Amino acid sequence: MDAPARLAPGEIPAIAAEALDCGYEGRLVLRDITFSVAPGEIFFVIGGSGCGKSTLLRHLIGLQEPRRGRVSFHGEPFAAADTAGRRELLRTFGVLFQGGALWSSLTLRENVALPLEEYTPLSRRERGELAALKLAQVGLQGFEDYYPAEISGGMRKRAGLARALALDPAVVFFDEPSAGLDPVTSRSLDDLIRQVRDTFGTTIVVVSHELASIFALADRAIMLAREEQGIIAAGPPAALLESSDPRVRAFLTRTAPA
Repeated sequence: MDAPARLAPGEIPAIAAEALDCGYEGRLVLRDITFSVAPGEIFFVIGGSGCGKSTLLRHLIGLQEPRRGRVSFHGEPFAAADTAGRRELLRTFGVLFQGGALWSSLTLRENVALPLEEYTPLSRRERGELAALKLAQVGLQGFEDYYPAEISGGMRKRAGLARALALDPAVVFFDEPSAGLDPVTSRSLDDLIRQVRDTFGTTIVVVSHELASIFALADRAIMLAREEQGIIAAGPPAALLESSDPRVRAFLTRTAPA
């Protein structure tokens, strides 16, 4: 099943997945995945455990090569690019991994400065100043010299987001951003994600099964199913509630399929 894009006529998608087959260790997990994400859209990938959400994310961000098909960013195919081209494309997106993926031996400032050290010619002082600015943008002003173990889980997620935003990316990917957070902290993170989109025009892709976040944030979503190894529904969350597939309705209402 293809997921039609919410694109204006002639608009180039921020992300385009074309006929992707995804898998690992000799196992095919997803087949013929096709969808596009419009610039500035908040796009969710949803589905039950084991349906391939994280596998799809790994292929989208270049950690694994698709067996078939291609992923393009702003019209540029990732796999077809040479080393310099891939490096340039990598600068255009950031990733917030599920656990934050912060280096425990580095302060928050040092963690956020890592992409700046890798991809920019800024001096150490300039990197530190910009890292502090990014931390302030996510509500962590004054915590620049704290270590990850010294702050809460929600604050670590915010610090991870600051690092994902360090290079002012056009696209940010989130892997289960609300996992392990209490409802109030989760809502605060949702508000921050929307603020990032609204302030900077950032395209947001979220892998999640959290209903509150799906209905609060998603412009559109695709739902994956393990049985089909692919997309079984696509559209705005409210429209998916009217899906003819009982599995989609059950997932979005937390009820048993009829």
